[in-house]
Amino acid sequence: MRKAILMATGIIVIMLAVFGAAATAAEVITVRGRLARTVEEGGWLIATDAQKYLILNATRFRRETWFREGAEVEAEGETKPGTMTIYQEGIPFEARTMRPQSGGSGGSRDGAALVTGGNPNDVTRVSVSGEATVQAQPDTAIITIAVVTQNASASEAQAENASKTDAVVRAVKAAAGAGAEVKTSGYSLQPQYVYQQNEAPTITGYNARNSVLVTTGELTKVGGVIDAAVRAGANNIDNLSFTLRRDQPARNQALTEATRAAVNKAQTLANALGGRVVRIVEVQEGSAARPPITYQAEFSRASVAKADTATPIEVGALDIRSQVQLIAEVEVGQK
Repeated sequence: MRKAILMATGIIVIMLAVFGAAATAAEVITVRGRLARTVEEGGWLIATDAQKYLILNATRFRRETWFREGAEVEAEGETKPGTMTIYQEGIPFEARTMRPQSGGSGGSRDGAALVTGGNPNDVTRVSVSGEATVQAQPDTAIITIAVVTQNASASEAQAENASKTDAVVRAVKAAAGAGAEVKTSGYSLQPQYVYQQNEAPTITGYNARNSVLVTTGELTKVGGVIDAAVRAGANNIDNLSFTLRRDQPARNQALTEATRAAVNKAQTLANALGGRVVRIVEVQEGSAARPPITYQAEFSRASVAKADTATPIEVGALDIRSQVQLIAEVEVGQK
């Protein structure tokens, strides 16, 4: 046995020539997969679903603009059974040609790929998206109530505000019931200024503000909570919104429908190409973030000012949207 040590793409490659025994024949194949770096510095490989192929002559393609980590490529070449490396990371492979796959420029993070050896039917990839919207009734109301007081003295403004806020909190808790959450969401005490030309600003009084956040699952009590707060001394309703805390069933339904829509698109494209969907190689939800499902309610501020008028609150449905993006392999050439 004769041993030759070469340096290729930063990887120590050992070529073994075996005498007196038949060496395993090289196989000409086409590899479709994702470019990745090797454990050894400077080395590159093509990763497929089933295997890794160590590129022995990666330097030949390094200057190409598409040659970068994560790019999906198609390479034709020979396996080199008699080649060994220090880490032996993948099947040694010498590429004759290499090009980026249609529609793949490194944006895919799936790593799905296909290795072919002369299939008469062409396989291509299609990228589609599906969207769906389902409606659900909210299960939680969030009300922001504020007490604002003004006085020439900071201590008087603060004391008056504290007294009124205490009354508002007690009234709100009674109206909302034991299951509601009532807490302070903000407090400020600020001077009020008068500005005159060429003179320093003058403090004319102080403005105290205490905001209370009410969260309740009993939506029929929202109007009563607002009325009770106003009667107790609240003079500002900053915000009213409805949300869906137990949102998983609705989100799952929207995601299922969006996925079905995307699959139907892939099948439609496959039919138009005269082929069929072989498999789904990548599925991604359109957004990784899960924003809260909320809508802002509107109500008459004029009715709030009248203690003898119940505040009307109409609870509407929430829209839960989902988007799915998928990549499907389509075999063209037979129905």
